[in-house]
Amino acid sequence: MPLLLDLLLACLLLPILLPVILAVSLVLFLSQGRPIFFHQNRVGRNFRLFRIYKFRTMTVRRRSEEGGFDAGSRERITPIGSFLRKTKLDELPQIYNVLKGDMSFVGPRPEVKKWVECYREEWKPVLSIRPGITDPASIEYRDEEKLLAEQDKPEKYYAEVILPHKLEIYQEYVKNKSIFLDAKVCMKTLKKVFFR
Repeated sequence: MPLLLDLLLACLLLPILLPVILAVSLVLFLSQGRPIFFHQNRVGRNFRLFRIYKFRTMTVRRRSEEGGFDAGSRERITPIGSFLRKTKLDELPQIYNVLKGDMSFVGPRPEVKKWVECYREEWKPVLSIRPGITDPASIEYRDEEKLLAEQDKPEKYYAEVILPHKLEIYQEYVKNKSIFLDAKVCMKTLKKVFFR
């Protein structure tokens, strides 16, 4: 989406989403204490690092905030965190990233530096635009955690199977990017969340 449209949409949605954000924050604080938010460095447009925000859905471990990745591991996911992930409510704080101009509502999901460096050339066209909260790959890999949990070597499977396929989807999205495609992705995302 164009930056101006993203900002306009964020300003329109914020009054509606703010009560939900406050309610989730309160539930998280009462159920698992602080921190309420999880933040992590991700690679954004033109390979620029930025800090992404989510509601915390896992027990605290410093390495994860620095870019660690427990592929397929569900051991640290809290009960409330599981619900937030299924409903995608954990992504709501990223509206702040949209307002900052780091992200768009629709665009390739931002990755940690480790996985970008694995396929740097393939990421070049993908990172010519701002990353997004949702995209076609997010829809296709809605159950990525479950898929990874079924693998003997989940990190290897992510690196050699899932990530290359995601990059193909990202590149196809960038090639065909339009407001109409973004609207279609938004509708499909809502359908997956509410009618899966």
